[in-house]
Amino acid sequence: DVERSRGLGDVYKRQKMNSKKNTKNQKSQSAIEYLIIIGFVTFAITSVIIIAYFYLGMSRDKIRENQIENLAIKIIDSAESVFYAGEPSQITISVYFPEGIDSIQFSGYNLIINASMSSGKMSRAFTSRVFLSGNINPTPGTKKLKLRAESSGVLIESV
Repeated sequence: DVERSRGLGDVYKRQKMNSKKNTKNQKSQSAIEYLIIIGFVTFAITSVIIIAYFYLGMSRDKIRENQIENLAIKIIDSAESVFYAGEPSQITISVYFPEGIDSIQFSGYNLIINASMSSGKMSRAFTSRVFLSGNINPTPGTKKLKLRAESSGVLIESV
């Protein structure tokens, strides 16, 4: 051969250089794979947190709706009981007002409760067999209400 032959030193030197390049390539590939895995894990955890937050809001709304319904049923049942007992009758009841109630209105035979939920505003009417009137402050917490029978219906007031 006319070409110059390389010595063993050159061959070993070239193998060392190629080995260093392969090690660097392997490290950078491992780093990219690690970043991809971290990205997927972060995405999965974020998705789970968002879904949990959504369902938490829904369950809070459902609990609040049930508390509002129990409040209305207790007021209406007590009002009907007092009214049918006769005009001088009155009763004091203790009821729980959940958070989020904006207003409580009496409109004839209806008790109307307006509330703010995480999903938006809610307005619910509960019907009584007796005429209801009065004024109630809807601040949250346990309160006492006085229900007094009158000739035309029941007067409901905060104590």
